[in-house]
Amino acid sequence: MSEPELHVEDHPTLSVARLLVASALEGESIVLTGGATVGEAYEEAARLEPLWPEASLWWSDERCVPPDDERSNYALVKRTLLDTLALKPAEVHRMRGELPPPEAADLYERELERVTLDFLLLALGPDGHVASLFPGSPQLAVRDRLVTSGPAGLEPFVDRVTLTLPALLSAHVVVFLVTGAHKAEAVRRAFREPISDDVPASLLRTGDAPLIVYLDRAAAGS
Repeated sequence: MSEPELHVEDHPTLSVARLLVASALEGESIVLTGGATVGEAYEEAARLEPLWPEASLWWSDERCVPPDDERSNYALVKRTLLDTLALKPAEVHRMRGELPPPEAADLYERELERVTLDFLLLALGPDGHVASLFPGSPQLAVRDRLVTSGPAGLEPFVDRVTLTLPALLSAHVVVFLVTGAHKAEAVRRAFREPISDDVPASLLRTGDAPLIVYLDRAAAGS
């Protein structure tokens, strides 16, 4: 079990950007996610260090849309990070959201075989979801795969491809970035209240990896 390490800061995106840069410079496998706040961290990371030649990038989840769709998590990373780097990562393993969801999940499952996920960056949904593991969703119950697919629990209501809980728990370090007062209730339930399937993000506390949470004051409820 991992006790969350909570950091309440004025500029949590900058702290997360620094962690991303450190991981990239170590040549680690980095798992990225979607969301406006993490997009700001990607922009900061590219400004801090434009050379990422040893890193490999992976995704925690993806909307089942083409890679140039504005709803795509890959498109977010491309716009905020990849397009602004002077030297790109050695490997970029995007989820193929344009394929039929089960096919995309199977393909990513094969890519992940024997891969160590060093640094996992996650956001937190207002309903407590993490990656595309929503409360009560069939994806959340999958324990015999690293990648699965299924319906979304919140807008946009397009199918998702997502890492499963076992895959998320396999990461060596787990970092959450959460901002905004609308996330304060989810923060409390995920990191301060008992672990529950009703709050999928809280299940990351069942792992052994360090669990580090960066919050602004609004998300912390202060």
